[in-house]
Amino acid sequence: MPMPRDPADLPKHGRRRPRAAHIVGQNIGLILAVTILFLSIVIFAGMFLVQQDRLPGSFEITSTVNNTMPLALAAIGQTIVVLTRGIDLSVGGVIDLTNALAAIFLPGSVLHMIIVSILIIVAGGLAGLVNGLIVGLGRLQPIVVTLATLSIFQGLAIRVLPQPGGSVPTGYTEFLVNTSGPTALLFLGLAALGWMVLRRSRLGVDLFAVGNDEPAAIALGVRAMRTKILAYTIGGMLYAVAGLFLAANATGGDATTGDDYTLTSIVAVVLGGVNLFGGRGSAVGAICGAFITTMIVNILFFAHINPLYQSFYEGLFLVIAVVFGGLIGRLVRRGS
Repeated sequence: MPMPRDPADLPKHGRRRPRAAHIVGQNIGLILAVTILFLSIVIFAGMFLVQQDRLPGSFEITSTVNNTMPLALAAIGQTIVVLTRGIDLSVGGVIDLTNALAAIFLPGSVLHMIIVSILIIVAGGLAGLVNGLIVGLGRLQPIVVTLATLSIFQGLAIRVLPQPGGSVPTGYTEFLVNTSGPTALLFLGLAALGWMVLRRSRLGVDLFAVGNDEPAAIALGVRAMRTKILAYTIGGMLYAVAGLFLAANATGGDATTGDDYTLTSIVAVVLGGVNLFGGRGSAVGAICGAFITTMIVNILFFAHINPLYQSFYEGLFLVIAVVFGGLIGRLVRRGS
């Protein structure tokens, strides 16, 4: 009777992957995002120390966190959409609209501010619902649909607030973006916790299933259309929250201030290791990507880069990070 073969002698494809290697392979995007974020923080701290003779303090940390909050929330919403193999270019328009609404209607009592905030988040959800219905029911390309609704939402924002202005109550600002300390990190903690709950829910499983293989997901009973509609709706609600944080940080409104978030939310998603072809990624990685984006801006500032060339270097860093991350990811998956 032949002796059983040692598993080590079996072909590589005939063995099960070690659990640790499997975990690394599945989360390589998040691991790389955390690594890049750590390196960018170290570089920024080093440059700050050289030029200021001290390490960044509470003021610098608080400013960085507060400035990153809108982008982090927008990136989480974009991630949920991208997981379904979609993309949302209306991010900037929704932020513009909700930011304008906040600047006009927020002033009032505490109860009034709570009600207005809820209604603004609902408005963002309705904007996302429109995207989801057109993409899902109309079976149209998300990039075309959301590019069109971007213009619509931007037009509505300008109609609501033709010129920069309005005001946000001081108490509201202190609650969301306290200038005395990085308390806004608590909201990011809640967002990360919400992501973990969503990831383990039926909807979370469906998001990944639709993004990985929609026909197979449908064959297994996943309601793909419903999943896409909910993804865009949740995304719209998160963009609205981003608009509220943006208004609170600026203590006023501007119907064009959210325009940049369309591109930067996608940048944060890519830097966070989220697969733009759907089915793989994490909102936690997107949060890391948002902070990486902010740290790049800070590093370029302390490097005394001419603002005219700042976009060039940001783009160059993004290309290097994406290419390098993709190569590392392939090597890790191939090796494991």
